[in-house]
Amino acid sequence: MTDDRSGTTATSYDWADLELDHPVDRATRQRIIGERMMVSRFVLEPGFHIDPHVHDNEQISVVIEGRLRYRIGELGSDEFHEETLVDGQTMSIPPDVPHGATALERTVVLDLFSPPSEKTGIDGR
Repeated sequence: MTDDRSGTTATSYDWADLELDHPVDRATRQRIIGERMMVSRFVLEPGFHIDPHVHDNEQISVVIEGRLRYRIGELGSDEFHEETLVDGQTMSIPPDVPHGATALERTVVLDLFSPPSEKTGIDGR
């Protein structure tokens, strides 16, 4: 994990140089954590699934390649709708909105979170 919260200089990164972790089965992740936001780059293998969860972060997911099916709920409701995103499509998820996802094929996705946190839904929070 890279953590540069000094806010005093601009910092460039190369994904090829960032540490990989494996927060759950069928997923690898790299993160850049800033002062007010973080970005996580996930490579999800077919069959990856995360059940609906909520977190305090606003989340914007950008599918770089592959197909990712989102399950999005409404606050206070047990009802969900599904939407599948492909290369170049983006999903904006407000804080505390229930959501989950399933990789339909190998998928690369960038998840932007604000504010940053050590844990998000994929970490069991």
